[in-house]
Formats: sequence, structure tokens, C-alpha cells
Amino acid sequence: MKILVVGDSFVPVAVFQEGFASLEKGHRVSYLQLDESLPKRPPTESGRRIREYLGTPEEIAANVGDNEILVVHGAPVTDEVLAAGSGLRLVCCARGGPVNVDVAAATVRRIPVVNTPGKNADAVADQTIAFLVMLARGFPRAQQFLMGGGRLGESAYEGAQFLGHELGGHVLGLVGYGNVGRRVCRRALAFGMIVAVYDPFVEVGNGDGARQVRTLTDLLAMADFVSLPVRASGQTENLIGAEEFGQMKPGAYFVNTAREALVDEGALEAALASGHLAGAALDVVRPRSGTGPHPLLKLGNVVITPHIGGATHETLLRGATMVVDEIMRFAAGQPLASVVNRTAVGV
Repeated sequence: MKILVVGDSFVPVAVFQEGFASLEKGHRVSYLQLDESLPKRPPTESGRRIREYLGTPEEIAANVGDNEILVVHGAPVTDEVLAAGSGLRLVCCARGGPVNVDVAAATVRRIPVVNTPGKNADAVADQTIAFLVMLARGFPRAQQFLMGGGRLGESAYEGAQFLGHELGGHVLGLVGYGNVGRRVCRRALAFGMIVAVYDPFVEVGNGDGARQVRTLTDLLAMADFVSLPVRASGQTENLIGAEEFGQMKPGAYFVNTAREALVDEGALEAALASGHLAGAALDVVRPRSGTGPHPLLKLGNVVITPHIGGATHETLLRGATMVVDEIMRFAAGQPLASVVNRTAVGV
């Protein structure tokens, strides 16, 4: 089969080449590294339906040629790209949510679009546990002590001012039990935590070691730590706001490694400033105007990272190999595993 693979600054061609090495033996695979410096033209109607993309549709359209399969990570796939690739039979997006692909346009053309759900789940689960440890042990406050000129090694008892908690025996409340949530659960259990889950769409398995609760209110009231491994949607906008923070236990900790839209940040700041919450760790925050540190960082009990939950070498390579598996199934005439428009295109 004829395959065009488009690399970008996050998942470059070199990563795809490593993942696609086995596929090159039986198929024609060509690679394109996006030129992300190209000026962006005003978006077409199709272009307005996509987001979070790198590069320009024009560059992809100019290179798609006679390829049957188009593989991207962050490159834009609009109707114009699909029209330029009149021989396209499959679009592969090496990310969990293919928001940079006009799935509706692909569906009209009867082209299946596959994605790679869960490719970053292990990385995000690892980060979640790291956040839990940092909050429980008061690492943000200890770090600020040193950055403010605090001295090391002056007393055998200097740790007394930074007494924290162990994770074992504490309750972790997971809002969502998908690819990330299940992995966080397994890791938390290994630390000796008690895990409670709220997810109205998933049943927790009998052997998972977690307790399922029926309402979000019940979860918030019992958890020492609350984490949100849940996908953002119109229904989950500001899922956790002033009312929900008020329902959490005094002294509880809050973690968000999913999407910024899930949280009312003003309400979070108020809950932290009042002392109702003991700390928070966020991998995502809402865009804001102005420069300088994020306002939440003025508090001594907050950790913020710049959306790095899935930023591991293993995650990038896993996305490439998941796409390779789909292409091999497609070439063999076998059912595809992760088709986002399966019903519409009938595969």
C-alpha cells in the first residue's frame, strides 16, 4: 500500500520511522516533516471544524499525491486535503482525540478515520501518582522554602516544618475510569491507597480492587485525594466548581491531568486560599492574557506543569506502533480496532 506519514514538532518523522520500520518491507512508505513556519491562510469551512493542529492544510494537500493511507499526529486534515488525495482509503491520527481531522468530511467520502486511544495512558497515570506524592509530602512548600533562601543541613530536625503524609491508607477518588483511570487505580493500590471510582458509564470490575460509588457527591465527601481522568465534553464543562470543591473533605487534595475545561479555576483558587483544600496539582490550566507566573502559583501548595502528561518517548512511539497495527489490519482486510466514524462508514 502507498502510505504518507506526516511528522510534526511533537512527533517528528524520526519517531514514525522507528515505529514504521517493519511496515516499510512490504509497503511504500514516504515521510513528510511539516514546515510549521509556513503562513496560515484564513480557514475554509472545513478548516474551522478542526483545532489543535500544526502546519497548514495546503502543505499536506500538496504532498498527499496518490497515497492510499494518510498518517498524521498534529497535521491538519481538512476536506481540501482529502479532495487532493483522491485515492485515500484510510486516515490514521496518532492521538487519542483526532480533533485536527475533519471527521465529518472523511465520513462523507466514506474514508474511515482511526485514532490511538490510550497511547498516553501509562504516562499520564505515572504523572498522576507523582502529583499525589508531591502533594502528600508537601514538596511545593519545601521547594519554595529553598528557592526563598532556606538553608539545608542546619539541623537534624529541620524536616519538622514540612511534615507530610504517606499515600497508604488514604482514599483516592477517581472521577472517570477509562484508560487512564484504570492505570491510576492499579498504581494507587500498589501504594496501599483505598480507591473509589465515580463513572456513570463504566462498571468497575470485581477484581479491580476499587469501590464504585453512585454519585459524584458521595465520592467527593469520602476522598482524601480527588483526580479527574475524564475526557472533556460539553457535559463536563466546569464539572468541578465551587459547589463540588465545597463538598470535598477539609484538607483534601485535588489533581487534574485531563483538560482545563473540567475545572472552574476561580473556584479552585478560592478553595485553596481559604484553606479548605490542602493543595492542588494541575497539568492543564486555562489560557490567560498577560505574562508572568500563573496566579495559582503564588500559593505554596500548588504544582502546575505545562501539559506534559503524555510527553514521553514511549508515548510517541506507542502511537506510531498502534497506527502500524491498524494499517496491517487494513491491508489484510481485517476489522479495524479504533475507528471514530465506524458506524457512518460501515467498517
